Amino acid sequence: MGKLLTLGSKIITMKKDGYFGIGCIGMKTSDNYGTLFRTAQIMNADFIFLIGARFKKQASDTMKSWRHLPLFEYKDFKDFNNHRPYDCKLIGIELDEKSIPIAEYKHPKQACYLLGAEDFGLTKEAINACQDLIVLPGERSMNVSVAGSIVLYDRVNKKALAKKC
Repeated sequence: MGKLLTLGSKIITMKKDGYFGIGCIGMKTSDNYGTLFRTAQIMNADFIFLIGARFKKQASDTMKSWRHLPLFEYKDFKDFNNHRPYDCKLIGIELDEKSIPIAEYKHPKQACYLLGAEDFGLTKEAINACQDLIVLPGERSMNVSVAGSIVLYDRVNKKALAKKC
């Protein structure tokens, strides 16, 4: 068993090989919520989070991920950033000139992956607070749940490949 990490009022057991969570700022639809967080559970994320969600939670998360991993909700980005785990890199997924292509990105041991809203992307405040920005292939924005799923797969895949070497 790993160390215990307190996140808000929840306690998470830290794994020896690190921990990670994924979330979205200003998520607009419950369908994207359900798809992204179902993927997070399947890919063994340690927590999920929402910042200023704009939808009513519905049954699109058929696995009920919130029963299996902590869901943290924050009023706004400032609230989230004030409660983000210590020494946990904030990694934004965004089309930005400073973004590193995901193919070249080395995922950190501790990570909070942050996606932007379906219609606006990440806020300037969030971009400025991110320690890293990564970009997915293509020249246009992807669906938020698809983008998050690709990032989680990349993390899990690179970790599995590293163990084989």
